[in-house]
Amino acid sequence: MSDAHAHSTHAGHSPAPLPRSTELMRPCDTGLLLIDAQERLLKVVPDAARIIWNCRRLLDGANILSVRTAVTEQYPERLGATEPCLAERIAAPANAKLAFSAGACGELFSLWRAERVERVLLCGIETHVCVAQTAFDLLAAGYQVFVAADAVGTRWPVDHEIGLRRMESSGVVITTTEAAIFEWCERAGTPEFKLVSALAKELPPGDGPIVGFGAR
Repeated sequence: MSDAHAHSTHAGHSPAPLPRSTELMRPCDTGLLLIDAQERLLKVVPDAARIIWNCRRLLDGANILSVRTAVTEQYPERLGATEPCLAERIAAPANAKLAFSAGACGELFSLWRAERVERVLLCGIETHVCVAQTAFDLLAAGYQVFVAADAVGTRWPVDHEIGLRRMESSGVVITTTEAAIFEWCERAGTPEFKLVSALAKELPPGDGPIVGFGAR
C-alpha cells in the first residue's frame, strides 16, 4: 500500500485516545465515604473548618458527577450526628457503628458490591483511627482505596502524618479534594465541568485569593 493510499484511507479519522488508566477513579464504579464527621468529634480537631470545607466540596462534586455517597457515624448516641452542612448532601441515612472501621457496616458494602463499586474514596476523621482502619479493611476486601489528604484530619499533626504514611505504604492512593473531583469529571467543555470549576475556585476558610485559577 502506498503512503498516499494509506493517508487517504485514514483521512478524516482521528487516532483513538489512549485507554483510561485503571489507577484513576470513575464515577460509574466509585463510592465516596464520609467517615464520622460528627460535631462533637470535629470540635477537638484544630483544622476542622478546612476539613469540613473539603468534605463538602467532595460531596458537591460527587453529586454533580453521579458518584455514590455514604456516611458513617461513630457511636452517635454519645458523639452526636454528622455536621449538618455535610449530612444534608447525602441522601442515604447514616450508617451507625461502634467498631472504628466502617468495614463493620456490612449492609453498605453489600449494596455497593451489588452496584459494582470497585473504588472507594475516604474523607472524614480521624486519619489514624477510623479512616485508616476502614482503608485497611477495604484493601483486604479487594477495593481500590483512595484518601483525600486535605479532607481528613486528627487532633495531633503527627497522627495525621503517620496515618497517611502508613496507608500509602500499604497501597492506599493518597490524593486531594481537587484532584479527585477533576478525576471524576475527566474532561472540560461540559455543564458538569463548569460546576466543578466553581468548586475549585472557592476560597478556603479564612484564606485570601488562590493564585493560578484565572485560566479555568
